[in-house]
Amino acid sequence: MDPVTIAVIGLVVMFALMLFGMPIGFAMLLAGVLGNAYLLSVPAATHLLSTNVWEQFSSYGLSVVPLFVLMGQFAYRAGITERLYDAAYKWFGRMPGGLACTTITACAGFSAICGSNSATAATMGTIALPSMRRYGYDRALATGAVAVGGTLGVVIPPSVVMIVIAVQTEQSLLKLFLAGIVPGLILTALFLATVLWMCVRRPELGPPGPATSMREKLASLSGVVETLILFVLVIGGLYVGWFTPTEAGAAGAFGALVIGVARRRLSLREIVLSASETLRISSMVVLMITGAVLFGRFLTVSRLPFELADWAAALPVPPLAIMMVVVAIYLVGGCLMDALGFLVVTVPIFFPMAAALGYDPTWFTIVLTVVTTMGAVTPPVGVNVFIVNGLAPDVPIHTIFLGVAYFMLAYVACLAMMWVFPETVLFLPKALL
Repeated sequence: MDPVTIAVIGLVVMFALMLFGMPIGFAMLLAGVLGNAYLLSVPAATHLLSTNVWEQFSSYGLSVVPLFVLMGQFAYRAGITERLYDAAYKWFGRMPGGLACTTITACAGFSAICGSNSATAATMGTIALPSMRRYGYDRALATGAVAVGGTLGVVIPPSVVMIVIAVQTEQSLLKLFLAGIVPGLILTALFLATVLWMCVRRPELGPPGPATSMREKLASLSGVVETLILFVLVIGGLYVGWFTPTEAGAAGAFGALVIGVARRRLSLREIVLSASETLRISSMVVLMITGAVLFGRFLTVSRLPFELADWAAALPVPPLAIMMVVVAIYLVGGCLMDALGFLVVTVPIFFPMAAALGYDPTWFTIVLTVVTTMGAVTPPVGVNVFIVNGLAPDVPIHTIFLGVAYFMLAYVACLAMMWVFPETVLFLPKALL
């Protein structure tokens, strides 16, 4: 059989292994090793396995992942999320659907120091859901707002997804972080507009909270200062050249630790728990990347990505039509498996195609990030939906999915704006770099 056919069989085997319950990282690892053994030799495959596992787990570039995850863990346990929510509530609580707007705004704020959609949803959900329940919010709207608000965690930098793609495609992490800021703010604004539109039309969905004075509003801003300090420290430090990406993650984690200790919210036990959770998440991500690298080597040897890119470039259809198909594939794939996992699997295939069609890699990365983010709240997987269901077990899954459906138009509108006006993604990187 020719190498391209072997690559297609390898893809089928990998997805079959995942369907039978094998973790994504191990499925890619096994399919990659078997494919390399067939196309090269068994000794070559085992050599690639040993060297690549060592290279990835000892990679300085990947040390950025646990450091940013640790920053988010320290920030959560230091109570920064609670103060963010309180500040957002003081400013937005009086509006129609004010608590849902508060939740989305607080999610956006926490996303600036977290980088994970599931962590953002779990963290904010523990604070927001009891409050919205107390004020009689519609269950679908309340749970849907938490689920979609959590997806901002991978769009607004720093983002673990952007870090992984930057490592895979050898792009500038700072450039991707800057590119994600405007789309993240646009998506946040569209979520808020959705809540307001729904609650103005149907006030019973989200009753307004009690009024707060301007003095209380201004006083609450002290809870935002810590988040701004960490965000400016990380992104600003990267921009002016004080830090490498890894050093920026370390500075952010240390800053969050100092804030937590200064506020007497981080005990030794909390620090140990933060480190333990960071180890668990980071090991999963690095293993996934290791599997992706091995599988990517197999695809490179088979030349499938390059053959696919040449085929797409030669098609007698506009590049836009091809990209629409690619986006549709990512949308469906994000619905069927974990968004990060699907990105890791497919990036080696579709990035050469996007490059062959002349699309900017930074723009393409942010588009894919937003598209696959939708998968975190879309059936049948919908990771964020199941997290919210764990926080509110009395709310049926279909009710949460109904709440998420309210916000689907916001995702579509954001993607349309990025497509029609690419400068929404590229403006900041071009202006600042």
